[in-house]
Amino acid sequence: QVQLAESGGGLVQAGGSLRLSCVTSGNIFRVSEMGWYRQAPGKQRELVARIGSSGDIWYGESAKGRFFISRDNTRNAVNLQMNSLKPEDTAVYYCKCESFGTWGQGTQVTVSS
Repeated sequence: QVQLAESGGGLVQAGGSLRLSCVTSGNIFRVSEMGWYRQAPGKQRELVARIGSSGDIWYGESAKGRFFISRDNTRNAVNLQMNSLKPEDTAVYYCKCESFGTWGQGTQVTVSS
């Protein structure tokens, strides 16, 4: 069974940066596509960024140029570096193992103006 654990959320001022990390249990990380999603209050969950097992990357429009996804196969971790944060980036951020459809518990990111 795949388990995901996110960390790195918090409160930051607009223009600041945060780095989210998601560690995956099990032996499937290296062959799995991983994604970061977010859900703001009253809104649908949206895909922020995705990275394939071979390193191919896709970004949502809101993330392009500001967020950067990476994976560390030695730690079974996928990271999301978020720069130039805006109040509209405030949301719960979730990690997902796309290959198995497993979600993490989410981590809150709050950006103050």
